[in-house]
Amino acid sequence: MDHTLREFGRIDGLINGAGGNKPDATTGEDLSFFDLPADAFRWVFDLNLLGTILPSQIIGRQMAEQKKGVILNVSSMNSFRPLTRIPAYSAAKAGVSNFTQWLAVHMAQEYSPGIRVNAIAPGFFLTDQNRFLLTDTETGNLTSRGQKIIDHTPMGRFGNPEDLDGTVLWLMSPASEFVTGIVVPVDGGFSAYSGV
Repeated sequence: MDHTLREFGRIDGLINGAGGNKPDATTGEDLSFFDLPADAFRWVFDLNLLGTILPSQIIGRQMAEQKKGVILNVSSMNSFRPLTRIPAYSAAKAGVSNFTQWLAVHMAQEYSPGIRVNAIAPGFFLTDQNRFLLTDTETGNLTSRGQKIIDHTPMGRFGNPEDLDGTVLWLMSPASEFVTGIVVPVDGGFSAYSGV
């Protein structure tokens, strides 16, 4: 933060993109919910939730002093619909969504309505963190879980990182000047599809 302030004089935007899960916090054939270690839950909570709160405290203080700024958090579709097998990640991202709404109100009422806080909720993007759940490591084919996701995504594919660009640019820019406290799904229609 100090370096950025020296170089640019102010900070106009913060994107809290911390996120991830770990196999030790994932249920499966070898690990039941009852055997998930507390340390694995803590690791996932610390990364996802504290990884959003702490930067918001540090950079948010600067925004409060300058009475303007945008904070954009990265939540997940799991905050709307918790998925099987990943209880720690789903709970942590639900916390990110809730914290986003809380912080939006807090910053606007306590410091300045010129400070906006929103979140995006990406759907299913095939990444290194979830590849072991969605694809077979030997064949590269979709697992039954990966196929279920595609079957329930009207656009019929996993997202690409570039699919987030438009929503991020909109929420970070003056084009969304009267938007705060929302969580926007970027999910290929997954959240709209009932399965029938």
